[in-house]
Amino acid sequence: MYLRVFSRLFSAMAGPRPVVLSGPSGAGKSTLLKRLMKEYEGVFGFSVSHTTRNPRLGEENGKDYHYVSREAMQEGIANGDFIENAEFSGNMYGTSKASVQDVQAKNLICILDIDMQGVKNIKKTDLNPIYVSIQPPSMEILEKRLRDRQTESEESLQKRLEAARIDMELSKEPGIFDVVIVNDDLEEAYSTLKEVLIEEITKVQEANKS
Repeated sequence: MYLRVFSRLFSAMAGPRPVVLSGPSGAGKSTLLKRLMKEYEGVFGFSVSHTTRNPRLGEENGKDYHYVSREAMQEGIANGDFIENAEFSGNMYGTSKASVQDVQAKNLICILDIDMQGVKNIKKTDLNPIYVSIQPPSMEILEKRLRDRQTESEESLQKRLEAARIDMELSKEPGIFDVVIVNDDLEEAYSTLKEVLIEEITKVQEANKS
């Protein structure tokens, strides 16, 4: 029910189209995002997700994630406060209505960094985002990137790799994404991402001038 209610809410809110950015951990989403937001300052707003996992070194509450208890997250989901949520490696993740509305209210392009389960949930709404998938060149390269981070236990790493295999297969399904970018060359991947988003970027820049 709350998905339909939220659909009407989004339809009533004029503004730039949001961007759904998906892809496995280690594909390079964060690197591309940071570069995009640095080049186009004042154009994008990041939808800050909620999670029940603990912060990693250097992460900030309210900036990287909203870190909450499992009880608080479950209560929010039950109350219809989230447009999508998923569980991974024993931790819950989700995108709240409020976090998207906060960005849209500022006439910014709202970026939602979510997994495939979240993508499918958002497909049920009238949010009408641009769907972009960032994929690694291969599983071998992805595994090396994740191991080089040294932030995972072996068990956690294997779960991420298995999720990545599924993600890579699902990203090939027709009609799910507007564009799938294989990040084997950062410059090329970034150029493609800009090309996909330039129309909405220009709209926001022109609106900000007036």
